[in-house]
Amino acid sequence: MTMIAGIGFASPWLLLGLLVLPLLWLLLRAIPPAPKRQLFPAVRLLLGLKDDESLSDRTPWWLLLLRMLAVAAAIIGLSGPVLNPAQDRSGSGPLLVVMDAGWGGAPHWQQNRTQIEEALAEAGRAGRPVALLRLTAPEPLQFLAAGRWERQLPGLTPAPWVAAPDQVQAAQELIAGVEGGFDTLWLSDGLAMPGRADLVAALAERGDIEVYESGAPVVGLLPATYEDGAIVLRALRSGAGLAQDLTVQALGPDPNGVERALAAATLRFEPGATHAEAQLALPMELRARISRFEVLETRSAGAVSLTDDRLRRREVALISAQSSDEGLALLSPLHYLRQALEPTAELLEGALADLLPANPDVVVLADVARLAPAQEEALVDWVDQGGLLLRFAGPRLAASDTARDTEEPLMPVRLRIGGRSIGGAMSWGEPKALAPFAEGSPFYGLEIPPDVTVSSQVMAQPDPELASRVVAELSDGTPLVTRKPLGQGQVILFHVTANAEWSTLPLSGLFVDMLERLAVSSAAKPPAAEDLEGTTWQAAEVLDGFGRLSDADTLGGVAGPDLVAAAAGPDVQPGLYTSGSRAYARNVLRDGDEIQPATWPTSVPVLRYEGAEERPLGGLMLSAALVLLVVDVLAALVVSGLWSPARVASLVLAAGLASALIATGPPAARAQEQAQAERGAPAATASPTELTSELTLAHVLTGDAQVDRVAQEGLRGLSNVLALRTSVEPAAPHGVDLEADELAFFPFLYWPVTEAQPLPSSAAYSKLNAYLRTGGMILFDTRDADLALAGATSGAARRLQQLALPLDIPPLEPLPADHVLTRAFYLLQDFPGRHPRGEIWVEAAPPDAEQVEGLPFRNLNDGVTPVVIGGNDWAAAWAVDQNNAPLYPVGRGFSGERQRELARRFGVNLLMHVLTGNYKSDQVHVPALLDRLGQ
Repeated sequence: MTMIAGIGFASPWLLLGLLVLPLLWLLLRAIPPAPKRQLFPAVRLLLGLKDDESLSDRTPWWLLLLRMLAVAAAIIGLSGPVLNPAQDRSGSGPLLVVMDAGWGGAPHWQQNRTQIEEALAEAGRAGRPVALLRLTAPEPLQFLAAGRWERQLPGLTPAPWVAAPDQVQAAQELIAGVEGGFDTLWLSDGLAMPGRADLVAALAERGDIEVYESGAPVVGLLPATYEDGAIVLRALRSGAGLAQDLTVQALGPDPNGVERALAAATLRFEPGATHAEAQLALPMELRARISRFEVLETRSAGAVSLTDDRLRRREVALISAQSSDEGLALLSPLHYLRQALEPTAELLEGALADLLPANPDVVVLADVARLAPAQEEALVDWVDQGGLLLRFAGPRLAASDTARDTEEPLMPVRLRIGGRSIGGAMSWGEPKALAPFAEGSPFYGLEIPPDVTVSSQVMAQPDPELASRVVAELSDGTPLVTRKPLGQGQVILFHVTANAEWSTLPLSGLFVDMLERLAVSSAAKPPAAEDLEGTTWQAAEVLDGFGRLSDADTLGGVAGPDLVAAAAGPDVQPGLYTSGSRAYARNVLRDGDEIQPATWPTSVPVLRYEGAEERPLGGLMLSAALVLLVVDVLAALVVSGLWSPARVASLVLAAGLASALIATGPPAARAQEQAQAERGAPAATASPTELTSELTLAHVLTGDAQVDRVAQEGLRGLSNVLALRTSVEPAAPHGVDLEADELAFFPFLYWPVTEAQPLPSSAAYSKLNAYLRTGGMILFDTRDADLALAGATSGAARRLQQLALPLDIPPLEPLPADHVLTRAFYLLQDFPGRHPRGEIWVEAAPPDAEQVEGLPFRNLNDGVTPVVIGGNDWAAAWAVDQNNAPLYPVGRGFSGERQRELARRFGVNLLMHVLTGNYKSDQVHVPALLDRLGQ
């Protein structure tokens, strides 16, 4: 196909006919129009006269131009013009396919795959060897047959990071090692990356480059923060554009451990803005359940923000043996703990017996020597299950016999009798400073202020285990902080008081940092790289390029500073990391990051996946030529005087009115059809009185006129069947707008799921959940059972997952053979619609549903299912016209009509189940059912 001015021509040689137009102009100009013949009796007087000078009239220029345009349109139409013709990549020589293969390309990964498949197919036909290079995981280039790469395409997935400079440099070195030239097909994610310009220059030296991008801005989430009592969500996009709204869902486990959408917020990008922000105020209990935030309908690691301890304020129980005294606040054992923890933790104060049932994250005992046996046993069990017990010494502990002779479970080491006083009037020496923290200590890397000194402490008994339990010590080697594991938790002892009586440690910022390292509080801001110096973090779960979490398996540990400061890559993969009892969420985007669009040299053509559809123009041009010829005929008649202009105008006006009437139809009928197409329901709106006076079946309006019309026709057919075969006589079906209509009038909702239908608002979801709780039933129909049987997943099925996420739906199971739906009115084993054998899901049977001996079914009397989910397209099988004739084909021949009949019977059973519950499970029906079953 030849390209001329952006339009392709299948037969460009026909365009040479345009060169004849000047000759045709001169020819038509020279030939005058035919004279008009008019009978005039007096003309006999002119017979025999001769005119020596004869002048020929000329055809008007505008009529010549009209004829030239008609001929030109015909020539162009016959040459086969095509607007936006498909690009022809047929060429010769090797082909290199370069993929950014980062998280930015995950939303359009299928388009990448399609583009590669087309390129490989064309290369295979042309016999061109192909090599594949992923910039996020560069490997030596191997130019192989296209068929070899086609088998490897299903295993290609995007990485959850953008190619780093060293990876781009490695790719450039691999290209330099290849001899000879080659063309390049580059599938870009649309994100800027360091070193792209140098790589483009290197590829341009080898051959032609063609780049494909989606053209849509790439969207990413920054880590969520907790500020001023609310969660702050921030989003970025790669380019300024029109206004854009993003829905961000907060996901986490419900009380039953099932992951659900716990909350949602809308972030709005203003026109020209690349940043968006929203706040989400949630109670502490709900906030603590959030595990991640996701941008709805965007499958990429950058659209996911994992959460960790920073988002949740830990509950810390403060317990002291000393009663509080307002006049001696600075001497209170808990005063400095409150000051250090109050900004970042929820503090609980009271008796241990009252606070322990609340299951706090940390229990702090300030100078508590002894506990009641029952309390001590309960506290041991709490620590054993993962709790953190933090103890501080004091006069009471020093004077007691706690852990003197034997090691106690709630004390990390054995203690000596009495305490040690340093630098007092009755002691030798000066107060001791802290020794630098050892490399294995959780405090390693913290800077010790010179003014932090210790004047008194409780001493640890020498023990073989003592050295392994010391995490901080004084300059003379005596323990300052010791700890030991106890079950899944740990016990930690500060050998000084929690106030400034024995040391200046509570007066310094080091005290707050040490508590944070022990995970006593939650930091409102992310830790700096230097704060994690000396720590090693192990990945628990990691994100893939599509934003899905998976186990980290055997990934190695990551140094604390690298986890915070290093760019995401193979060594620091985005995910959830742990170190001891602390957790850190390493997201794709970090605070302060920006995402920029990719830029390309002007010499490199950049094409869009969503390019304009190929459109043949031949028919349009030939139609234009025909219209111009008709206009030419009319104009010639006017010029020659055979027709008057008024007559031509009247004919054109009459033809235009007739065409308009045919196209639009009667105004009233057209308005009714338009209303039904838009609403999927009768034009007249039923009043609440009418809806409550008769049973009305309803369907959810999806916004797709065709789908809504089929649903309306299907429920009309089901209503007719119910009226003919049962005592139920439904009124005309009704289309329901979830945002505006009341649902309580309808016992049954048919919800056809489409891929593009919008998500309901929070208010609509509240109505839906109330509807399900009060006895309503929803039949979700994805209409994709033909794909499900082939093992594929449709867009409607994925949309159903998003639609159902905020709904209060009970656990589901495939429809069992003894469910009441199989015998509510008809005895059925198959439930086809337009598709014959799709799987149906209903509420799972209760655990106590038992099989009674001698009966073919269990007792499910209280198990009325609020939802039924399937994909058999029942509305198309039920649908009838005004004469009750089926509208859509089902199956073939007699078997198809049998399938339609079973679909109708399923509809009857479904409505009987909705209206009467599980009365067919009652024992009174057993003899009749056994007789019908032949038992």
